[in-house]
Amino acid sequence: MYQVFEIIFPIFAIVLLGYAYARRFGPDMASANRLNLEIFTPALIFSVLSGEGFELARYAELALAAALVVLGSGLVAWPFARLFGYRRDVFLPPMMFNNSGNMGLPLALFAFGESALPAAMILFLVENTLHFTVGNAMLTGHVNPLKLIRMPMLLATLAGLAVAVLQVQVPGPLHQAIDLLGQIAIPLMLFALGVRMTAVDLSDWRIGLAGAVLCPLSGLLIAWLALLLIELPQLQTAQLIVFAALPPAVLNFMLAERYDIEPHRVAAVVLLGNLASLAVLPVVLLYVL
Repeated sequence: MYQVFEIIFPIFAIVLLGYAYARRFGPDMASANRLNLEIFTPALIFSVLSGEGFELARYAELALAAALVVLGSGLVAWPFARLFGYRRDVFLPPMMFNNSGNMGLPLALFAFGESALPAAMILFLVENTLHFTVGNAMLTGHVNPLKLIRMPMLLATLAGLAVAVLQVQVPGPLHQAIDLLGQIAIPLMLFALGVRMTAVDLSDWRIGLAGAVLCPLSGLLIAWLALLLIELPQLQTAQLIVFAALPPAVLNFMLAERYDIEPHRVAAVVLLGNLASLAVLPVVLLYVL
């Protein structure tokens, strides 16, 4: 139990700090979030993918399992959305697209060590790519390939994979500079998550509570089915299970706000889902560890 506390505490301590700071000073995080999306996170992605020892073939089955978890969670949640009378474009995306960045990457680092970061990055990239393709299509009815291919995170992914596959040697000082930039991403993600939590309320607690229960359950159900079909190494199996139990991504709220798709209800799902993860994730970590 203490081992789980050691893993969870640094993550939620930074989130709580962001929340407390935002309540007191109300910082504008727009520029910081943009820098994280366009500079720091792409640097982290490239640093991990282009690092020594990264073998893309080792993670192909993990990527497939992650895609099944994301898409399968939507299929499980679909009948519940109809049963409760929730709009599909409001309820399904938070059930599918989880906090694999803000919470998934730090969890992998603290729970399994730096050697687990490449697999965690694969999980994050699969979820993020599906979010900006399938997720965007669910909200807008279309996907813009030209806009997608200009995304810094996708460009960093392609560059990192090219370096790994072609075994290109990145000059040491350059790789160190990129690595330093990447180290900013994870703590800034957590702090920004805490700041974002001050902008939501609990007026739509019913849909929030439904999402808080269904999100981890649907993910874990599909992960269990995926692991019956796909044999993964022990560490990757543990990481997939933790990935499946992650709460909804804050990006769900940001996109709902951008496209004006009942953002207050999506915010309730995101907030209560992340609060519920305080109870869910320790139990899952106890199981996998």
